[in-house]
Amino acid sequence: MQSNKIEIKKFTFIDLFAGIGGIRLGFENHGGKCIFSSEWDNFAQDTYEANFGERPEGDITKIIPNKIPDHDILLGGFPCQAFSICGDQKGFFDTRGTLFFNIEEILRIKNPYAFMLENVKNLKSHDKGKTFSIIIKHLKDLGYFVHHTVLNSLDFGVPQKRERIIIVGFRENITFAFPKPHGARASLKDILEEDEKIDQKYFVSEKIRKKRMEKVQPNYPVPSIWHENKSGHISALEYSCALRAGASYNYLVVNGVRRPTSRELMRLQGFPDTFKIVTPYAQIRKQTGNSVTVPVIKAVAREMLKSINSKKELVL
Repeated sequence: MQSNKIEIKKFTFIDLFAGIGGIRLGFENHGGKCIFSSEWDNFAQDTYEANFGERPEGDITKIIPNKIPDHDILLGGFPCQAFSICGDQKGFFDTRGTLFFNIEEILRIKNPYAFMLENVKNLKSHDKGKTFSIIIKHLKDLGYFVHHTVLNSLDFGVPQKRERIIIVGFRENITFAFPKPHGARASLKDILEEDEKIDQKYFVSEKIRKKRMEKVQPNYPVPSIWHENKSGHISALEYSCALRAGASYNYLVVNGVRRPTSRELMRLQGFPDTFKIVTPYAQIRKQTGNSVTVPVIKAVAREMLKSINSKKELVL
């Protein structure tokens, strides 16, 4: 049986806007070594340190690019709130949107062979496509051959509909293709814990439960995760809608009766059960909402490294 892992000569990477390390897990899976990480949120730093044994550097705007170690691949899930359809969509007028230019400066100074960036799907259409065009132009002006697409977590082994744009670049015009969907869709049964073993604090009040029941369509699937949109419409789905960092506590409700647990939220993003949970529930909700889906990153990393590995003259 062919392995899903691609192993090449040892390669190094840096993990920017690292969150809790989802991108790192994806590239470590294929033999990469992280030599620098950056994340400004203290609680996310706590989770990252507990799982990787090192605490990320803080605010990227205060990090001098020349002091970052030389590396082969730059990785970054730069802040998406400035472009998210759920946010104000201020783009580059939001200070979080300008953080892309910190990535650009690191690429210019450190000149890694490749990069992978992740952001919300809406980045591509923000400001009628102007924002995305600026980003791609700046990356190409640095000398990179750039590829981009939107990938859905549902297609990569987790029961969560989460569409994110992935931008990949190489110093040379090597052949590259994004990963194809797995085919079989994961079931909520694979990630949900038994209600009987869950703390009562996760269960919604009788008032909320009744209100949800009145709005949901009859014959809803079980198990299901119920999602309430801005207009108050309730959808009971066989998968989760995208986790959101700033969503209300009752944004997603399992079978209409309880909130997903910390471990279930981690599983919805494809983190292994060995991944340590060391922060309060409110922070886990935020961290998983901001995170990448690990199996998606693993799949992208595999294709990137396959392309690099097939280029004989490349020496990492």
